Amino acid sequence: MTDKAKVIIESGKAILGIEFGSTRIKAVLIDDENKPIAQGTHDWENQLVNNLWTYSLDAIWEGIQDCYSSLRTDVKEKYGVEIKNLGAIGISAMMHGYMPFDKDGKMLAPFRTWRNTNTGEAAAILSELFNYNIPLRWSISHLYQAILNHEEHVKDVAFLTTLAGYAHWQLTGEKVIGIGDGSGMIPVNPETRNYDSKMVEKFDNLLKQRGLPYTLDQILPKVLVAGEKAGVLTAEGARKLDVSGNLQPGVPFCPPEGDAGTGMVATNAVKQRTGNVSAGTSSFSMIVVEKELSKPYEMIDMVTTPDGSLVAMVHCNNCTSDLNAWVGIFREYTELMGIKPDMNEIFGKLYNHALTGDPDCGGLISYNYFSGEPITGLNEGRPLFVRSVGNNFNLANFMRANLNAAVACLKIGNDILFNEEKIKVDRITGHGGLFKTKGVGQRVLAAALNSPISVMETAGEGGAWGMALLAGYLVNNSRSLNLADYLEEVVFAGNTGTSISPTPEEVAGFNSYIEEYKACLPIEESAVAHKH
Repeated sequence: MTDKAKVIIESGKAILGIEFGSTRIKAVLIDDENKPIAQGTHDWENQLVNNLWTYSLDAIWEGIQDCYSSLRTDVKEKYGVEIKNLGAIGISAMMHGYMPFDKDGKMLAPFRTWRNTNTGEAAAILSELFNYNIPLRWSISHLYQAILNHEEHVKDVAFLTTLAGYAHWQLTGEKVIGIGDGSGMIPVNPETRNYDSKMVEKFDNLLKQRGLPYTLDQILPKVLVAGEKAGVLTAEGARKLDVSGNLQPGVPFCPPEGDAGTGMVATNAVKQRTGNVSAGTSSFSMIVVEKELSKPYEMIDMVTTPDGSLVAMVHCNNCTSDLNAWVGIFREYTELMGIKPDMNEIFGKLYNHALTGDPDCGGLISYNYFSGEPITGLNEGRPLFVRSVGNNFNLANFMRANLNAAVACLKIGNDILFNEEKIKVDRITGHGGLFKTKGVGQRVLAAALNSPISVMETAGEGGAWGMALLAGYLVNNSRSLNLADYLEEVVFAGNTGTSISPTPEEVAGFNSYIEEYKACLPIEESAVAHKH
């Protein structure tokens, strides 16, 4: 393996996927069999500036450069060689948000991430105008909110893109976007594989009424689907990515995608009647549906796979942050007791102990809202643990309540799909940090969704690996397969992972938990209203 990987890297045929996650930028290098052979990482955090969640341009470039440098170090240590050329590159990032630029390429406002919930007025107006659910975090909501707020910069917007689209543009010079990421800017039409022309026309009328000198077609990136060429690494881009100067220009790029799309690819869930759940800092489920839903739902976003199939997405702003904070308290306790903590052991012990708790968590409830949560109608968040004196308060129930909280909003949204829309799913696959402790997050999610949940050994590779697979699909699809067949036959070769089905008691317990959770939401609302 080492010798083969070394030859592939030296010959310039290794393929690179880079993903900007919420807390980590990750690079994964794969070989000709789609297996990871090296990786690099860079940890980062968003900042709350003027009440808006953002990452600075400096943080973006310092992050991707450090991540790539970390990859180079990993390659040198494992194989003793330098990366000089690559077979293909793909860039992905957390979806949506707002990055506006003027005609000279100057950024007009700080990057506004998916986490911001200040766009309620715009999203409501656009949802009614389009008769289509337009989420708070979509680029079109951010643009129209800026217009409604009379922000000075809106008259000068010449290009509007996402984080993945921005990085791709800077590395290739191409103002393009993958259809999955593009569907989080303004809805796309799966038939035309482009922005929905009727909605674009309606928005253009709004721009005209406001006296703004552009149309959406003039400022949005061009939509591309998986497998289409999206430019090559320029000399300037090579210097921006690899500050050592070793990486040569000319490397082909696949379309930049959002983290939802790379999650679908990494879990082999781009075919109709398949789905996946990504559970980390935020969480979202993606179910590839066979047809449009019967009506718009505020909790469900309609996006697409990287090859343009319609997807019902339930996106939750909060998932593991509060859970991790509680585990951190137990780490402090072990240190206080003079024990050197092993975080993997602490997570493993606490998570597995949670499964010994009552199926309904003994009446305990946790609200894990680090930020606002559109699923439950909260513009701001405040982590909150709720119990009464009659509850069965013990460690197992405490941990189980916090694990349940991590997927509670996912359940609320997916109950609409399965119970009201009668959506059929053959396979749901989980990936992300919640599933690191084997079998626990998987079992909790299975109870929440009342469905078998699969997890693959590759689940830990995450979105950067999924992005590398999309880059590989661009250059290695010698049989001209569609994306679903390429993943099924070439990448995964029939592997569907390990599946866990919930017991009736677990399903009933989670249902009881969620009813209490919904009934007690006014407590969370009051906590937000009285936040110090």
